[in-house]
Amino acid sequence: MVVKKKHNAASSNPLRVEGDFTIYTAAALKPALLEALAAQEQPALDLSLVSEMDSAGLQVLLLLKREADKLGRPLRLIGSNPLVMEIIELCNVSSLFGQDLCHDA
Repeated sequence: MVVKKKHNAASSNPLRVEGDFTIYTAAALKPALLEALAAQEQPALDLSLVSEMDSAGLQVLLLLKREADKLGRPLRLIGSNPLVMEIIELCNVSSLFGQDLCHDA
């Protein structure tokens, strides 16, 4: 699992999550994602290259959403692949992301 961000963290350039977003990687990724979220004025998370996701990955997404809401910054999910969308919809949490849930990067 890899998290990539551009050097201009305050911009609207999305964070890109690549690889597995599962119980085996979520705990290690959480601090980096939270730090990057706090640094972005218009946070966006590109999930198009996530190859596997489980409920632990979803929990991190929900935590990021909650923290973004506390900061008054909508967290946009972009580039969501069918795997990610299936988990979000299966767990009935798509409404929590509302308009911030995008299917294209």
